[in-house]
Amino acid sequence: TGCRETAFIYAITSAAVTHSVARACSEGSIESCTCDYSHHNREPQMNNMGTVAGVGDWEWGGCSDNIGFGFKFSRDFVDTGERGRTLREKMNLHNNEAGRAHVQAEMRQECKCHGMSGSCTMKTCWMRLNSFRTIGDILKDRFDGASRVMVSNSLRSTSVNENTLTNRAGSANLKTNTNSVGGSANSPNSVLSNSIHARGHQQKRVNRYNFQLKPYNPEHKPPGAKDLVYLEPSPGFCERNPRLGIQGTHGRQCNDTSIGVDGCDLMCCGRGYRTQEVIVVERCSCTFHWCCEVKCKLCRAKKIIHTCL
Repeated sequence: TGCRETAFIYAITSAAVTHSVARACSEGSIESCTCDYSHHNREPQMNNMGTVAGVGDWEWGGCSDNIGFGFKFSRDFVDTGERGRTLREKMNLHNNEAGRAHVQAEMRQECKCHGMSGSCTMKTCWMRLNSFRTIGDILKDRFDGASRVMVSNSLRSTSVNENTLTNRAGSANLKTNTNSVGGSANSPNSVLSNSIHARGHQQKRVNRYNFQLKPYNPEHKPPGAKDLVYLEPSPGFCERNPRLGIQGTHGRQCNDTSIGVDGCDLMCCGRGYRTQEVIVVERCSCTFHWCCEVKCKLCRAKKIIHTCL
């Protein structure tokens, strides 16, 4: 269904592909891409005093995570089945783009000091992806504030500058590998230019993102490029629904002291819960024996568990 949970799944999946591929490029794990060296052609951003804010003299260097290649690969891979013709496909494309946009927006500058005796007379800096845990937390916040939308006939510009991504993805000198994903003789670091996605189809894929979803409630503002969107309210997760793959919460263990989603009040949907004292068998007193084995004893312990009615 087109509910907010679906929106989160699409966004986090798209973000994960973008993050993993961009990091793998800089680590040398993918033959068809490498570090992002496009920053080396740009001057450091100066403040009004003529120096870089927060640091001393520095220059671009090192190995930046290749967000351009990761972004384009994610579009080509994750969005391959989304034509953007129906409202549900537009919702999926928007949430996929939102996941990628957060990965790109959360990139941070890292620097290394150079100088005699540990001094920091010069810094070399590069762009690094933020941890995926941080990206996930941000997307969870967007999930909580997701917008219900409907389609509009108006177009919008893409959320990411296409020229910037193309320049970044094609900036490095790479080994040409036309048989691998993303390989091409003309632009070895561009996913969009491989043999099965000819240049003639590139504009068609880009146009999939030129749409504007409008809020279901006309008094709300239109969703932004980083907002998650959904089409219909979430189904009830309290009762079992095999058609939707919902298992329900009957018999689920819960935490009677938690006020979160694992707490008995929320998880049991107000039906109440059963408290039992049970005897469980657990491994205990584990020790390491050279070499190389871990041996444990089996211990019996009494535990109080709470299960939803």
